[in-house]
Amino acid sequence: MDLLHGGNIYDDEIRETCGKENAELLDFSANINPLGIPGSVQDAVMHALEDAVHYPDPLCRKLKGALAEEYGLPDVCFLCGNGGADLIYRLAYAARPKRALLTAPTFAEYEEALKQVGAECTFHELRGSLEVRQDILEQMDASVDVMFLCNPNNPTGLLIDPDLLFRILETAERLGILLVLDECFLDFTGQEERSLIPYIKRTEHLFILKSFTKMYAMPGIRLGYGISGNRELLIRMEAAGQCWGVSVLASEAGIAALGEKEYKQKAVRLVREERVWLKGELETVGMQVWDGQADYLFFRAPGICDLYERLLPYGILIRRCGNYRGLNDEYYRAAVKCHGDNVRLVTALKQVMGICSGDIRSM
Repeated sequence: MDLLHGGNIYDDEIRETCGKENAELLDFSANINPLGIPGSVQDAVMHALEDAVHYPDPLCRKLKGALAEEYGLPDVCFLCGNGGADLIYRLAYAARPKRALLTAPTFAEYEEALKQVGAECTFHELRGSLEVRQDILEQMDASVDVMFLCNPNNPTGLLIDPDLLFRILETAERLGILLVLDECFLDFTGQEERSLIPYIKRTEHLFILKSFTKMYAMPGIRLGYGISGNRELLIRMEAAGQCWGVSVLASEAGIAALGEKEYKQKAVRLVREERVWLKGELETVGMQVWDGQADYLFFRAPGICDLYERLLPYGILIRRCGNYRGLNDEYYRAAVKCHGDNVRLVTALKQVMGICSGDIRSM
């Protein structure tokens, strides 16, 4: 089975090629906070084990209350799920759109979820700079039921122009289109003023997707949430999934994570500094690198379709992007990690590109 995403550290063939155990692999294919899971979150999970003998609250009331306090919104505006992907599928099942508008390339789960309900998908193809363009407004008409946007986009890391995003929201509201805005990586940009969360109270045509996965380095715990002023939609989404979608452990982990303000600020600073350094180094070895603002960099290796395979013997995984709609096998994505890990990636790249000698495989 071909997997759509990164983080495939469990594959025996990959481990054999790398010659390393999972813990020794450097996984640049998954975009996770390089600071690792906060200590308070680990403690919360451990303490919550005592309550794991009970079923979790199917309404996530405690977690919704914490989110409501965090954002200054009523708790009825929130829906929690087993990661962001769970909510994407719940939304597709609940809304049952006949026609959807997506960008290409973007996160594959949007299209996969829409296929499950037989929706016709049309695409705003990102060409050249790979930015969302003004002419997306021309593709928005009354026949479109739902549109998905990712800000910053995955895999490019590029942000949508704020004025254009506001015009998209206005157009969606006027035409009755549900705008699903994925802001899962916005925390890493240090530009949270770009969020459309302040508009939640003003329109029922907006659903914002957020996740604890990336910023708090807890993908294995599985916790995401959606925000919307459309109460009817949230009720339908609640009914579209399993009753106990969020475990006791995940709920407590999320509540603890919301208190990690200093940790979050430290992560934003680290990622910003390392992203600038890593972009420069990738360009030095001949890569075409986009000016992404998230905790990953999207790049093209001209004429090289096997860069992923070349790096495996060094115990390094990057994300192949050839399976994104509109891209080919020359495109890749790499997470921004701590400096020592980023140095190891660059050193390996220089070796596989024949720019320097030596061998780091024993590192």
